[in-house]
Amino acid sequence: MKRIGDLYARVTSFDNLLLAYRKARRGKARSGDVARFALDLEWNLLRLQRDLKSDSYRPGRYRLFTVYERKPRVIAAAPFRDRVVHHAVMNVIEPLIDPTFIYDSYACRRGKGVHAAVNRYQGWARSNVYALKMDVQQYFPSMDQDILKDKLNRRIKDPGVLALLTRIIDGGPAYGSPGMPYFPGDDLLTPLERRRGIPIGNLTSQFFANLYLDALDHHIKETLRVKAYLRYVDDTVILGNDKGRLHELRELVRERLADERLCLHPRKAQVTRVRDGLDLLGYRVFADRRRLRNDNGFRFRRRLRRLAQGFADGTLGWDDINPTVQSWVGHARHAGTVGLRRRIFAEVGFSRGGADRTAIGA
Repeated sequence: MKRIGDLYARVTSFDNLLLAYRKARRGKARSGDVARFALDLEWNLLRLQRDLKSDSYRPGRYRLFTVYERKPRVIAAAPFRDRVVHHAVMNVIEPLIDPTFIYDSYACRRGKGVHAAVNRYQGWARSNVYALKMDVQQYFPSMDQDILKDKLNRRIKDPGVLALLTRIIDGGPAYGSPGMPYFPGDDLLTPLERRRGIPIGNLTSQFFANLYLDALDHHIKETLRVKAYLRYVDDTVILGNDKGRLHELRELVRERLADERLCLHPRKAQVTRVRDGLDLLGYRVFADRRRLRNDNGFRFRRRLRRLAQGFADGTLGWDDINPTVQSWVGHARHAGTVGLRRRIFAEVGFSRGGADRTAIGA
């Protein structure tokens, strides 16, 4: 694609920064970090604009915490001011680069998402016997930052935007160390330090994750001529009727990932029969139906009880609770879960000061 220029003025315009602030505060208006920024909004945005234009902007310190959903993940939360910057740069570059991604890349893209990906898989599952599902091992912590910057440089020529993206990448926690191999047998590193890893949780990281494997997507679809292929972040699925060919494709993908300094998860790159169902994006998916994974329901039941306790002791308001509940209900409704939803919401009640809140759309 043609490299894109003349973007930095758009990124740093006051109107764009104001829009970025509004996007960054969605669902977080009660946060102290957000409230402090909003207390003198115009001054904070003007100061941020000045720092960006004068090349003096530097990202702040991340707050690290661990979430446990099937497996522990370290989340890096940037300061609110930096999140405004992330939205500001994505407002400008994402609409220009996103159309160059393949149609069947589904993560964090307008009109895509989990349910569109599962629908696409089910459509293919009706005419294919086998499915090859692959998972990149430690995808976010393993991304080579130099390779990522090169990929950005191939798409963007505006020096201001490239410098800003470089600061965002360099300002995050790095997972590499000098001279350490990325995986056994990796002998391509020099003794110089190669920083790797981007923080899980950044808006920019979601975009970087789509960009980093975009060349692999195009190779599979256009060079290898694979029609039934989709990707959601680092989860990839290929369907076909020739089991041997799927094994060949797995090795070709493995080789291609090595060029990107990545490797397949050793236990999550298997060919299975479509009729046996596939664990995909929170569901057990068959050609004609899908089920919610059992652990998903268990986790939500525990979380709902914690929310009910927070409501009872006054630390959480209904506006804090309802978005979480409705998000899970929306996900669960895409599977056969009427009975499960009724059981979970019958078990947990929300009350405080003698007033009950039970109107949850199960």
